[in-house]
Amino acid sequence: MNILHKAMAAALGLLLSLSCHALTAEQTFAMAAAQDNDARAAAINTAVLEPDDGGRLAAYLQALADDAVRTAGGKAFVIQGERAIDPATGAVTTLPADAEEIVNNNYLRGVIESAQAALALNSADVQARRAAAQKLAAEPDAARLPLIDKVLAGEPDAQVKAMLERAKAASLLGSEDSAERLQAVQQLAQIHTPETQLLLNQRLADESDPAVQKAIRSALSSIAESLAWGERLGAIFSGLSLGSVLLLAALGLAITYGLMGVINMAHGELIMIGAYATYLVQVLFQRWMPDSAFGWYLVVAVPVSFVVAALVGAVLERGVIRFLYGRPLETLLATFGISLVLQQTVRSLFGAQNVGVENPAWMSGGVSLLPNLTLPFNRIAIIVFAFAVLGAVAFMIARTRLGLFVRGVTQNRSMASCVGVNTARTDTYAFALGSGIAGLAGCALSQIGNVGPDLGQNYIVDSFLVVVLGGVGQLAGTVYAALGLGVLSKLLEGWAGAVLAKIAVLLFIVVFIQKRPQGIFALKGRSAEA
Repeated sequence: MNILHKAMAAALGLLLSLSCHALTAEQTFAMAAAQDNDARAAAINTAVLEPDDGGRLAAYLQALADDAVRTAGGKAFVIQGERAIDPATGAVTTLPADAEEIVNNNYLRGVIESAQAALALNSADVQARRAAAQKLAAEPDAARLPLIDKVLAGEPDAQVKAMLERAKAASLLGSEDSAERLQAVQQLAQIHTPETQLLLNQRLADESDPAVQKAIRSALSSIAESLAWGERLGAIFSGLSLGSVLLLAALGLAITYGLMGVINMAHGELIMIGAYATYLVQVLFQRWMPDSAFGWYLVVAVPVSFVVAALVGAVLERGVIRFLYGRPLETLLATFGISLVLQQTVRSLFGAQNVGVENPAWMSGGVSLLPNLTLPFNRIAIIVFAFAVLGAVAFMIARTRLGLFVRGVTQNRSMASCVGVNTARTDTYAFALGSGIAGLAGCALSQIGNVGPDLGQNYIVDSFLVVVLGGVGQLAGTVYAALGLGVLSKLLEGWAGAVLAKIAVLLFIVVFIQKRPQGIFALKGRSAEA
């Protein structure tokens, strides 16, 4: 083992001899145990300005970040397992008995991270350089200006250069020369991002020069006006996203309540069942399928969640609901009890705690349209999914034989029975369809929120509000009501907060129903007069 250690030490010494700018013992000690934090930070910043040809500085900075450095007798030592390494030479050495552990506070950890980012600017990987430049731009430091200028002179990537220019301008905000500060403000005024707005606001609080103050206020006004569009578009997208969720949750209820007249208080639990079916499909893929196939679990979960929820709905209709048609208040009480039974059943099977449902890789991340506007892929997918389900339901109701039977039975049950329609079977199919759509809503909701026994309770009231506001039995009204309430809620949240926005929406619905009890779209023809 001693021979191996000597060979490793000799190899490290040879590597050191090939390096043009090797660390010195004085540098390593100053970076670890200078008199105060500022002195340590200055030593780290000074070391980063020199090329790290052998990669020894990067390794030493990582050791500092990992709290693996000790000091004794004016020297620093890096601890690797049971060995002590001299960071200046790379040789294995003996750790003195009185060596002290180096502890870094949050300030020094930030300095070390910035130094590591600065070293990464010399990486051959453009993605690594972009990440490093973004890190330096987020934490400007005047001590980095010489390094930034040097990198800018030879950087070929436009995105890296843009972020480094921003980092340089942000660093110059703290300059003692008012002309340099003014130039930095003028440059930052062209970068309309929340980070730039924060930097300028911080500088404005400390700025004493009237000309620079005026320039900062002008820049902040321009940036705020630009960012306002991102906030408005973000609120609209959030409203559409919420509206699509409400649409999925209310679409099944528009059939069971709007067309069949059943006040199904267990509708939320059918949504929950769809979410748990998605969770079980995920578990099966994790245990029995290769990792490369995991992203497909959601594709399989969509039909599974529909079928499972539809089967539960069919059982409910044949076992309970079929005896209560024409008595809406009794269906309310019966389905409320069923909802409690379903909740307790899920708690007994899966526990009271939420279960984790992961997004597939293709639904992670988002698309950035503006500096302060990023559209998440999972929300975009749910909006598309909601309208796809809506199109399928509208086609089935309007163009298929089952849809014809459902419309016939709901409009005139006696006449439909006289012409040969099996009304009992049609009722079961219609209720199962509404329940299956609720299961699809649960599948979608599993991708954006927690999955637990109380999942459906968060959407049952909103679902009824959407159906009543849109007009009972009207799919078009359900769409308008869901999207309208979603956008209105998000716009009001930005103005008055979430609680007041919810109250305002409820008041609006109460007033609207008072003035127009039939909802946005009223039934027309003899069915409306019955």
